Amino acid sequence: MTFLPLASLTGSMFSTAAMQQVFSAQACVQGMLDFEAALARAEALAGVIPASAAEPIRKACVSERIDLQALSAAAAAAGNLAIPLVKQLTAVAAGDDKEASKYVHWGATSQDAIDTGMVLQLRRALDLIDADLDALADGLAELVQHHADTVMIGRTWMQHALPVTFGLKAAGWLDAVLRHQERLQALRPRVLALQFGGAAGTLASLGDKGMEVAQALAEELQLQLPDTPWHASRDRMAEVGAVLGMLTGTLGKMARDLSLQMQTEVAELSEPAGEGRGGSSTMPHKRNPVGCAAVLACAARVPALVSTMLSGMVQEHERALGGWQAEWDTLPEIAQLAAAALQQMRQVVAGLNVDAGRMRANLDTTRGLIMAEAVMLALGAKLGRLQAHHLVEDACRRAVASGKHLREVLEQDATISAKLDAEQIDKLLDPANYLGQAEAFGERVLHTWRHRRARS
Repeated sequence: MTFLPLASLTGSMFSTAAMQQVFSAQACVQGMLDFEAALARAEALAGVIPASAAEPIRKACVSERIDLQALSAAAAAAGNLAIPLVKQLTAVAAGDDKEASKYVHWGATSQDAIDTGMVLQLRRALDLIDADLDALADGLAELVQHHADTVMIGRTWMQHALPVTFGLKAAGWLDAVLRHQERLQALRPRVLALQFGGAAGTLASLGDKGMEVAQALAEELQLQLPDTPWHASRDRMAEVGAVLGMLTGTLGKMARDLSLQMQTEVAELSEPAGEGRGGSSTMPHKRNPVGCAAVLACAARVPALVSTMLSGMVQEHERALGGWQAEWDTLPEIAQLAAAALQQMRQVVAGLNVDAGRMRANLDTTRGLIMAEAVMLALGAKLGRLQAHHLVEDACRRAVASGKHLREVLEQDATISAKLDAEQIDKLLDPANYLGQAEAFGERVLHTWRHRRARS
C-alpha cells in the first residue's frame, strides 16, 4: 500500500498552488540542474572544459530525465541530494555524449549546486510573495480610503478605550505591509547570490580560472557574485526566513484583529461568504472566520521554523554538519506558510463585509464612558487637570453603579455643570469629535502607498 503524506490533504490550507510548484521535488532538482548547465557553459567560455561539452550537458539537465524516486532513495546514504543527482546526470549525459559527460560538475561541490538551486527557487518564491503583497496593499488602501470616517471603538487590553476609525485600523495594517515590501526589496541583492566555492571555498580545483568561471556563472544565472563563497555563513538564508516570519506575524495580527471583530457579540465585520465556506458540520447557523483561522495557524507554526533557521547559523569551519542540512525543508516550509497566509488574507480583505452601523452602536456600549477623557480635558482647562480627573472619575463610578448614561450624571453634577453646559457636554460625548489625527495618519500611509505604487 502506498501512503500519501498528510500535507497532500492539507496543502491547500498551508501553501498555494504556485508556491507548491516552486518548492516541488521536480523544481528542487531542476534548480540544481540549472546550476550544472550554467556551470558547464561558464567553464566552456573560460576554456576550462571543451566547448563541445557544454551543450550535451545542458540537454541532459532536464528534471524529467532524472529518476526522482531513485534520487530520494540514494539521498539518505549520500548525505545530500546533489551526490546521487550528479551521478544520474553524468549517466544521462553519457548516453548522449560520453566525452561530454566527463565534465559534469567540474570543480564544484555538492553544496554549490544545492545552495544555488535553492537561491533560484527563492527568486521565484519572492516574485510570488511580491505580487500577492501588492494586491493585499491595494485592498487595504481601499479600506483606508473608504472607511476614513467610519468611527469605531479602539480597544486596549481587550477593553473599550477611545474612538478610532476603521480606516485608521486598516492604515496600521497597510503601514506594516509597506514595511515588509521594503524589507523584501532590500534583501534581494544579498540573498539572490551565487554559491560557488568548490570543496573548501577556494575554487582551487579551477586553478587560475576560478574567478573567471565564477563571474561567468553568476551572469549565466543572473545572480549576484558575492565577494566570497558563503557555505558556512547562513545569514542570507536566515534573513529570508526571518523576514517571511515577520510578514506572517503581521498577517496573524491582522487575522487576530479581524476575527475578534467577527465575534457574535461584536459583529462589526464578517468574512466574505461563499458556497462551502465557513460552515459547521453540525450547526447550520455558523459562519466561521475560516480565512483568519488559516492565517493564525500559519502564524503559529512559522516562529519555530524561523528559530530553526537562526539556530542553524552556528556552523563548523568551512562546511557545516547538521545546521546546513536543517535548512533544506525548513525554509521552503516557511515560504509556503507565508504564501498561504498571504493568499488567505488577500481573499479576506478583498471580500470583507464592514458593518459601520454596528461599529457605531458598539461605541455606546459603555454609555458614554469612553468619552471621559475628552470631558476631563475640557474640564481641566477650567479647573486644572487633577481636580477635573477626580470629578470625572467619580462621575464614571456613579454612572456604572446607577446604570445611567455618563451624560446624565455629568449634567446632574453641580460642579461639572457649572463649568460645562448641556450643549458642551453633548459635543464632548460625540465620538466623532474625538478622533485626533486619525484621518491625517491614514492619509500619510496612503501617500506612501501611492508613491510606492507609482515607482513599481
